[in-house]
Amino acid sequence: MDERFADQAVIRRMLWDSRTWAFVGLSDDPTRTVHGQARLLQERGKKIVPVHPDRAPVLGEQAYASLAEVPEPIDVVGVYRRSAAAGEVVDAAVKAGAKGVWLPLGVIDEAAAERALAAGLDVVMDRCPGVEWSLRHRR
Repeated sequence: MDERFADQAVIRRMLWDSRTWAFVGLSDDPTRTVHGQARLLQERGKKIVPVHPDRAPVLGEQAYASLAEVPEPIDVVGVYRRSAAAGEVVDAAVKAGAKGVWLPLGVIDEAAAERALAAGLDVVMDRCPGVEWSLRHRR
């Protein structure tokens, strides 16, 4: 994988300077990795926006069926879908005007990441926000 997608300056910027994270694939199932990651960032002051087809509220936040439905600006889109579906989510993040996309551990789509970079978005891929927060969030 291209090391541009693990740039420490980009990781710090996304963790420190972002305010709103949309988590695609976030449901109210606390056993899912995405649930724990969203809760962690919410506890650290981030506004989270669940994006899931069932639109059920998660962690006290209103959910939306798609990124296109989110009525507020999105800083980072967490792509908690399988790699095969990541490209579609990344393209939707570009259309939604997000500032960055974060593809967690095991979610890899270099072509989609390249499209996001070309559109001016920050990209982190194959990294865990929780691990990066604990190890590298210090300025």
